[in-house]
Amino acid sequence: MCGIVGYIDMRRERPAEQPVVMNMADKVAHRGPDSYGYFVDGSAALGFRRLSIIDLSGGDQPIKNEDGSVVLICNGEIYNYRELRRELQAKGHTFRTNTDVEVLVHLYEEEDVRFVNRLNGQFAFAIYDRKQQTLFLARDHFGINPLYYTVVDDVFIFASEIKAILEHPLVRREVDLTGLDQVLSFPGLVSPRTMFKDVFSLKPGHYITIKNGSLSIAEYWDLDYPHKDAAETERAEEYYVEGLSDLFAQSVRYRLQSDVPVGFYLSGGLDSSLIASMIKNVSSGVPRHSFSITFTDKEICEAKYQRLMAREVSALHHEMIFDWSEIASRLPAMVYHAECPVKESYNTCSMALSEAARRTGIPVILTGEGADELFAGYVGYRFDQSGVRNGQNYGVETILEEEIREKLWGDPNLIYETDQFAFREVKQALYSDAVQNRFEDFECLNFDLVNHDRLRNRHFIHQRSYLDFKLRLSDHLIADHGDRMALANSVEARYPFLDIDLVEFATKIPAHLKLNELSEKYILKRVAQKLIPPEVINREKFGFHAPGSPYLLRQGIEWVHDLFSEATIKRQGYFNPQSIAQLKSQYMQDGFRLNLPFENDLLMIVLTFNLLLEQFDLPNLN
Repeated sequence: MCGIVGYIDMRRERPAEQPVVMNMADKVAHRGPDSYGYFVDGSAALGFRRLSIIDLSGGDQPIKNEDGSVVLICNGEIYNYRELRRELQAKGHTFRTNTDVEVLVHLYEEEDVRFVNRLNGQFAFAIYDRKQQTLFLARDHFGINPLYYTVVDDVFIFASEIKAILEHPLVRREVDLTGLDQVLSFPGLVSPRTMFKDVFSLKPGHYITIKNGSLSIAEYWDLDYPHKDAAETERAEEYYVEGLSDLFAQSVRYRLQSDVPVGFYLSGGLDSSLIASMIKNVSSGVPRHSFSITFTDKEICEAKYQRLMAREVSALHHEMIFDWSEIASRLPAMVYHAECPVKESYNTCSMALSEAARRTGIPVILTGEGADELFAGYVGYRFDQSGVRNGQNYGVETILEEEIREKLWGDPNLIYETDQFAFREVKQALYSDAVQNRFEDFECLNFDLVNHDRLRNRHFIHQRSYLDFKLRLSDHLIADHGDRMALANSVEARYPFLDIDLVEFATKIPAHLKLNELSEKYILKRVAQKLIPPEVINREKFGFHAPGSPYLLRQGIEWVHDLFSEATIKRQGYFNPQSIAQLKSQYMQDGFRLNLPFENDLLMIVLTFNLLLEQFDLPNLN
């Protein structure tokens, strides 16, 4: 992966300045410590920081086509580049490098913006067409690679991370209250919303075109499950097992393409173990490094299963022993890289894990995100299967909650995670008077989140899967938790379960083969039977949660208590000092425990939000 930045005056009146784009690129140097490059042409400027992975000596960017009229900067990987390259060479295109992303400039020449539908990869890129005076940007299908943008005084500004956008002299720093409300209400932020007012995240599967002074956004792909009454013929179970196994093997092969060492994370669960075994299958004889987080607390330590899998695949295994005392010291840096508040402290563990990988000399890691969302791995799927949706409650509160569900999902009976009507009262009690006075204007429930057509008339498992992809995966698990915690230490994370061919095949797998009675990820376990030991396949799903704000408060850490103090809360002006004090008193009581994941760690959100204000010099509300 890399870091990309740039800007263009949409009116073509003001010349771009290289020092500005250089300052922007410096802010994402952690994403690309190996080299840099810039391009300035009239009103357009592009900047690039490189993490060298393929074609180490010849793959620097920007990359141009044969006559220099098409200029590319790309963050990410194009996994099917070899097939595309052969096709383009047969059509007469000349390649100057051996890097994977060069295919993008030639595909653009051949097919214009339609070429994004040809790509299998994880990417965020910008193409500047000098002849057409057009800027084209796109983000991959699942939002693995971030792409942020803003428009100020008709200047379009973009970057891989928001901190780079904030370096542009036209950009003002201000909190987006709807973003904060999203973090409180959902698993995390939801594109296009961010924590910074008027700075947007391009949605997964979308692209932007800037031409003739105007900006347009279009969707090129979305997760699409079959309708319940679709006339498709269900095949035998073995067809789906074999098809999924073959596509998973191809996905892992793709993600092992590299001119630098590739390793993998081992959690001790099904998903990472399956990746480890498939890596051994498709690259036998190649020594690989594996990395795990372990804990001194025996109740939550999964070292037994991690070591078992490391032996099974003959990995050079590294254990990162994480002491909870490290959470506080790592929290400010974690928030700086995440660029948003979080509900749990586990991101600090993830950042420590990527630090261990980088220290070992492994800049590319395969990891297992996406499997739970695709194959019904969370407890919510079992709740739905058990008939929670069928329970009939009556009363005004039920009616009002159903109205919210209808607005959010287009279905009053679709329950996802939280009773939003009841939680509104909690949020309002948490906010300061000044914020409450604006609540109706910024409340996140008033804004569209997902495409209702993708939920309508789908199986309940597929409905939840779609929402998990949109509300949990792209902007949280593979954004603040994945991309940011890996790239904080210049490590690229790759996700074999998030392969476009595999995902599109998985959408056709019948729901009962994902959640078989109450057995989650049934079809994945069938694939795993030939690859990993039964003790890993059959172990009960382990729901681990790192210590949160109650733990931090009990440690007596001065700066933590200072951020919760009445003086700080009043000065910042976002939260109610009395509510924070009451929660703090409750969280510090002996024996107090949050019922995770069913309760939010509200004070962790407050704490990391307050850190966000400090890290990015965001203004107080008062």
